[in-house]
Amino acid sequence: MSRSIPHNRHCAQQPYKEIAVLQKLPKQALAVVLIIVVAIAIAITLFALRPAPEQSEIVPHTLIIDVAVAEKQPLTINVQSQGTVQPHTETTLVAEVSGQVMRVSKGFENGKLVDKGEVLLAIDDRNYRAELKRTEAAVATAHSNLIQEKGRAAVAREDLRKYPRKHVSEEAKALSLRQPQLNEAKARLNSALADRRQAGINLARTQIRAPYKGMIKARQVDLGQFVSAGSVIGQMFSVDTAEVRLPISTDRLPYLQLPGTHDGDVQPRVVLEDDVGNRWPARIVRSEGVLDERSRVLFVVAEVSDPYRLSSEGEVLRNGTFVKADIEGREIPDLVPIPRHILRTGNQLWVVDENQRLRNRDIKALRTEGKMVYVYEGLENGDRICLSSVPNAISGTLVKVNTEVSTRELLDGSRADGLSKLDEESEAP
Repeated sequence: MSRSIPHNRHCAQQPYKEIAVLQKLPKQALAVVLIIVVAIAIAITLFALRPAPEQSEIVPHTLIIDVAVAEKQPLTINVQSQGTVQPHTETTLVAEVSGQVMRVSKGFENGKLVDKGEVLLAIDDRNYRAELKRTEAAVATAHSNLIQEKGRAAVAREDLRKYPRKHVSEEAKALSLRQPQLNEAKARLNSALADRRQAGINLARTQIRAPYKGMIKARQVDLGQFVSAGSVIGQMFSVDTAEVRLPISTDRLPYLQLPGTHDGDVQPRVVLEDDVGNRWPARIVRSEGVLDERSRVLFVVAEVSDPYRLSSEGEVLRNGTFVKADIEGREIPDLVPIPRHILRTGNQLWVVDENQRLRNRDIKALRTEGKMVYVYEGLENGDRICLSSVPNAISGTLVKVNTEVSTRELLDGSRADGLSKLDEESEAP
């Protein structure tokens, strides 16, 4: 028995409906659809026919650098410090006698230079002259009495010789010879002489003189003013030498040879420099011997000769000037100087191996100030040290050397200032 398949009229009529719908579309819309279809077909064709990408070998970039060849050498490590210039000697002038100020020297003014022994001011000396005359008279009287007693003693001695007495004690004999009276006369004369000497000293003290060649710092009295013994009349300081007290931290002390140590009688050279670049030579003459309790530093004293340039040429170094100090250190063997800026974090730097590639190198260096670092471990003679900045480099990076110098040449160039420059200036005509 055959089974008939039901006919779906709706499905059968669907294509005809779509065609009918397309036929009903406007011609413009149909054209747009056709264009899109063609464009998609062309794009697919072009993508399928594209050429294969070319395979190119990546050539590593070669860095061009400057290097320094390590050369170990004995070096002196300078130490930097700072301080304020002070006079070697500063004196407070006081009146030793009382009286009215009768005269003030023209040189007794702030900032004036005075010679040793120069009279700065004079106090009224009339009373002191009178006292000197009185003591001179007392001396004359005492001297006359002594002569008289010597005469009486001579007469008594002659009488004793002519008329000797038996069984006379030594005390009685001394009395008969007027020995007590003679001793008293001598004592009175000595007392009178001492009074006259003191009167002469007091008279001389009415003139206050400069104790040494120096400069007046301050004057505190005026003409006609009454001063008492012990009154401050002014201050002055020496100008032949000046001093600078310089603090040195404990980690810098091993770099220095200081006076008074087992190293002998040494006086390290110092260059003092002010804020505008003026320089003065100096010497370390002493150290204070003990560490400061608060700062834990040792103070050393640098001495400058003729700071006010009274007998030499150059800039005046005034008291109170703040200066930086470059102190010559002791010699340390087998050091390699390198610029500070090439040292990387962790005391590392780049070296170039025999294959022209960068390699990391750990080093140990002395702690110093300035532009240079001094390596005492981690570098050997002949090692090539990278001087150029290579921030993105890694170990093994290929490099090409542009210029090559020795570390000795680097150090000579860095020492164009400081002690060496001062030496050049002093040798110039």
